[in-house]
Amino acid sequence: MFLILVVTVFLASCWAMPIKDPYSYSSAVGQGGGTPFASYGEGRITGVRVWETNNNYYYYYYYYYYNSNNYISGFQLRYGNTWSPVFGREGSEKQEMELFNDEAIVEVSGKYNPADYICYLVLTTNMGRTLSAGLPNQVSFNFYPANMGNELRLLSGRFNGAGITSIGAHWGLLYMEGAENSTLETALETVTPIF
Repeated sequence: MFLILVVTVFLASCWAMPIKDPYSYSSAVGQGGGTPFASYGEGRITGVRVWETNNNYYYYYYYYYYNSNNYISGFQLRYGNTWSPVFGREGSEKQEMELFNDEAIVEVSGKYNPADYICYLVLTTNMGRTLSAGLPNQVSFNFYPANMGNELRLLSGRFNGAGITSIGAHWGLLYMEGAENSTLETALETVTPIF
C-alpha cells in the first residue's frame, strides 16, 4: 500500500513540474539605430542570402590598419519556397546558401562594431555547413538555442540606409504536421532500441 502511495505522489509531482519553454531568444548586439525588423515566414528556413559592403577604405588608427567600411548591408531568409523581404539593403557582395532537407541553422555568430554596423556574420547548420560574410574584426558575438533540438526561427534587429546596425536571434522547435521528413522523425530513426 505504501508503495502505491509513493508511486502516486511521484507521478503527481512529475505532472506538476513546469514544462520547459521550447523557445529562446539571443539578445540583440550592435549599436541599434534605425528601423526595426523581424524576419517572418511559414515553415522551416530553407535558404539564406547575406550582402556585405566592402568599400576598401583604410584608415590608420593606433599604428594598425583597419578597414572601416566592411559590414553586413542586408540579408534575406527563405521560409519553405518563399523569400522574405530584404532587411537592410543589397550590397556589393552576396553570399547565398540553400539548406538541405532536415538541415537547420543552429548557431549565429560574428562580430560587430559598437559604434555602427554588424561587421561579420556566420550562420552554422546542424550538418556543419557555414555561410560567412563580412570582415572578422571588432567585438565577437555567438548565438545558439537554449534548448536542445531548437533551430533558428527568425532574426530581428535594426537597420538604416547603409546596413544592419543590430541583430538578435529567436530559436524554437518546428512542428511540421504530416511531414515525412521532419527532424524529430529522423532523430528517432537513428536511436537504437534497447531490449
